[in-house]
Amino acid sequence: MTMSLPPSEPTDREEPDHRSSQDVEVVHADGREFLLVGTAHISQESVELVRTVIEHENPDCVCIELDDQRYEALSQEERWDQLDLREIIRNRQLATLLVNLVLASYQRRLGMKLGVKPGSELLEASRVAEERGIPIALCDRDIRVTLRRAWNSLGWWSKAQLASTMLMSAFDRTELSEEDLREIRRKDVLSEMMNELGDMMPALKRVLIDERDAFLAQRIRESEGQRVVAIVGAGHIAGMRAALNANEAIDTDAINQIPSVSPAWKWVGWAIRAVIIAARVTIGATKGSTAMGENALYWFVANALPTAIGGVAALAHPLTILVAGLAAPFTSLTPVIGAGYVAAFVQTWLRPPLVREFRTVGEDIAELSHWWQNRLLKIFLVFVLTTLGSLLGTATGGIEIFSNLF
Repeated sequence: MTMSLPPSEPTDREEPDHRSSQDVEVVHADGREFLLVGTAHISQESVELVRTVIEHENPDCVCIELDDQRYEALSQEERWDQLDLREIIRNRQLATLLVNLVLASYQRRLGMKLGVKPGSELLEASRVAEERGIPIALCDRDIRVTLRRAWNSLGWWSKAQLASTMLMSAFDRTELSEEDLREIRRKDVLSEMMNELGDMMPALKRVLIDERDAFLAQRIRESEGQRVVAIVGAGHIAGMRAALNANEAIDTDAINQIPSVSPAWKWVGWAIRAVIIAARVTIGATKGSTAMGENALYWFVANALPTAIGGVAALAHPLTILVAGLAAPFTSLTPVIGAGYVAAFVQTWLRPPLVREFRTVGEDIAELSHWWQNRLLKIFLVFVLTTLGSLLGTATGGIEIFSNLF
C-alpha cells in the first residue's frame, strides 16, 4: 500500500548551494571552518550573496574587512561633525587624509554608475549579523597605518609616480560601457587597481595587498567560534587562503606600525639647514655685516614671495597668505614643520569646512574648479601650493647664498 506524503516544507538544504559559488572559498584549518566570501565593494550581487551566506550558515562569528575608522565612516553620516581637522594637521596627516578621500571618491563615482553605495555589502554583513545576534569582528588594519606604511615604503620617484597616478584618477572622466559595468559588478575594483599599482611598484603591493592578506588572516584566525564567515574584497581571497592553510601565527604587531623616518634622512635635513646658516655666517665674517644683511634679506624674500604666491593661487584667506609668507623663511631652516602645514592650519582656523562640504567632497574632488570652492579641498590646495612655493624659495635662496660665498 502506497501512502501519499504531504509536500515537505522547504529547508535551507533546498536553497541554491552558495558554497559552490566562485565567490565563496571554504577553508578548513586547525579543526575550524572558515568561509571566505569575496566581494566587489560596489556590487548589489555581493550584497545579496553576503546576506544569503550569513543567513544560511548562521556562523559563530562574522568577520568584516573594515577597521574601526572605516566602519564608522560607512555607518555614520554625521561622523564629519566629530572630525578635528586641526588635529589632523598638527599630526601631519593631511596628505594621508587626501589619499583616503581620492580612493573613496574613485569608488563612489563607480558606485553611482551602478546605483550601489561603496561598501554596502560590508554594512549588510554587520546588519544581518546583528539581526541574528552573531558576534562581529572588524578585522582590517587601520587605514591610516596602511596608507602611511605604503607611502613610507616608496622612494622619491615612486612617490611622484603614485601622486600623479592618483591625481589622474581623481579627474578621470572616462565613460564606461555596459560591458565595463558588468565586469566591475563582479570584481573587487579597488583591489584590481591596487594590483595594477603593485605591478609598477612591488613595495606598494607588499603593503597594500600582501601585508593586509596576512593581517586579515591572522585576525580571522583569532576570532571566536568553530565556523567563521569572513566578508572581504575578492582580491584578498587567494592570499588569505594561503595564510590560513599555512596555519602559522603571523606577527601582526610587526606590520601594524608606522616605520619611523630613517635617522640618516633627519641628519640630511638638519645638515642642509646647518650648511645654509653656516654659509650666511661665513659671508658676514669674510665680507662684512652689510653683505650678510643683504643675503639674509634675499633669503627672506626668496622664501616668502613664492610661498605667498602659492597661497594667492589657492585663493587662501589674506591672513593665511601673510602668515605663510612670514613663516616660510623660518620653516625652511627646520625640517620639523613646513610652511604648507602652517598655512593649512591657519586656513582651517579662519575658514573651517562646512559639514555639507565634507559630504560632497567625493563628487567635488573630481571637478577641478570645485577645489577652489569646497573649503576642505581648498585647504589641500593651500597646503600643496604653499609647500611648492616654499621648496622653490629654499632652492633659490640657497643657490644665491652659495654663489655669494664662493
